[in-house]
Amino acid sequence: MAIEKPYLDIPGTTVFDADQARLGYHLNQMARSLMHAENRDRFMADERAYLDGWDMTEDQKQAVLDRDFNRILELGGNIYFVAKIGATEGKSYVEIVSSMTDKDAAGHAELMVNGGRSIEGNRYLHEWEDRA
Repeated sequence: MAIEKPYLDIPGTTVFDADQARLGYHLNQMARSLMHAENRDRFMADERAYLDGWDMTEDQKQAVLDRDFNRILELGGNIYFVAKIGATEGKSYVEIVSSMTDKDAAGHAELMVNGGRSIEGNRYLHEWEDRA
């Protein structure tokens, strides 16, 4: 019996659940490995070679190479591990998550300080059906 997942109808949100954890296991282990300086050095010296050392899908590897953090999350990435990829390049958490939006880091920080985006019209994907 399939588990009901009403949260799949939340726009702009990938919920890290058990299915996502299974999908992204190797991706997250790779990102977690970047906690160690020697691994960060190896990654930055030859990203492709470093990624090829992990049992990740080609889509996952390409998303990392592209620094497409939204795609990385869709492919099973956990934001707390994935942030280590951006941090390896010296990016702050605000810079990393703002790259996943239409705002720059300062604009994203301001949005968050002011309470985030409005939930009106953003609660469910089906509310977006009439948007062009």
